[in-house]
Formats: sequence, structure tokens, C-alpha cells
Amino acid sequence: MEQTLRTKKIILIALITAVTCILAPLSIPIPISPVPISLTNLVLLISVYLLDVKSATISYLAYLLLGLVGLPIFSGFSGGAHKLAGPTGGYLIGFIPFVIICGLSVKYLKNRALIFCAFMLATIVAYAFGTLWLAQSLEIGFIEGLAIGVFPYIIGDVTKCILALMLGPVLAKRLGAYKITLPASS
Repeated sequence: MEQTLRTKKIILIALITAVTCILAPLSIPIPISPVPISLTNLVLLISVYLLDVKSATISYLAYLLLGLVGLPIFSGFSGGAHKLAGPTGGYLIGFIPFVIICGLSVKYLKNRALIFCAFMLATIVAYAFGTLWLAQSLEIGFIEGLAIGVFPYIIGDVTKCILALMLGPVLAKRLGAYKITLPASS
């Protein structure tokens, strides 16, 4: 029984990682910023409904490692360590606490308004990592970083949070994967 649950969890982590690898590269560049519009955060938001916090984080870290070794799975079908060192690297790093905050909110908060607030807090944390990194990388001020790395994305990211609040529980229920938990090992 325990082995079956463990196998199911590993398969689900791999599937979510694969979905991230497929959807994250689909991005729309915008002329005023090196940061494209991407579906990465939407996939991560939904992943926390299908996996527990630890598993969703593992899934994202697996995606990140695959991209770092050169698979073209980052935005714009790019990959490699240079992507992490570039202007958008902070967002890639910022998605680690993003997943953790979102996952904890889905696990512990039952009120959708509170979960939405937690999703927005997680987005602000990811924005902070991304903006600091972007400003440092481009040698611009923090306010300029906000102007090109945050402000153009706010409406879209709020929309993604709302979509995840609506779709996440439905997908989790339909997939029958909501909160697969492993028994404690002895």
C-alpha cells in the first residue's frame, strides 16, 4: 500500500514537472522588458492543488534543474545556467518561495479570499526576487526594475491567481489527486 502511494506521488510529480516543461516555454515577449509573459506561475499555482507543498516544490526544482542543464524549457524555449544568471533569473529563483507560500496557503487556509491573498503575497515575493535581480543585472534602479519587471504583469498575474483559485480545486477533484499523503515511514 505504501509503495503504491509513493509510486503514485512520484508519477504525479513527474507529470506536473512535464506540464511545467511544456507550458513554461510558451511566452510572449513584450517590447519594454526582458521579462516575457509566461504561463509558469499559473502552472505552479495549479500544481499546489494537485500536490502537497513538498511535492510541488520538488516538481518545480526538477523543472529548474532540467532548464539549468540546458533543456529549452524556460521562457522562449531557452535553457542553461546563463538564463539563471541573466535578467530573468531572479524570477526563476523567486518561484521557489512562491510555490511554498502558495502550497501552504492551499493546505492550511480554507477561505478562498485568504488563499487569494496568500497567492498575491507569494507573487509579491517572486516579484521582489525578480526585480532585485533584474535591476542588478541591468544596472538600473529598483523603481526602474519595477517599471519593466512588475507593473506590466500585475493584471495578468492577478488573473492567473483567480484562474488557479477556480480551476485548481476542480482539477484536483477530477484527477482524484487532491492531497495524496504518504503514511509516515517507520
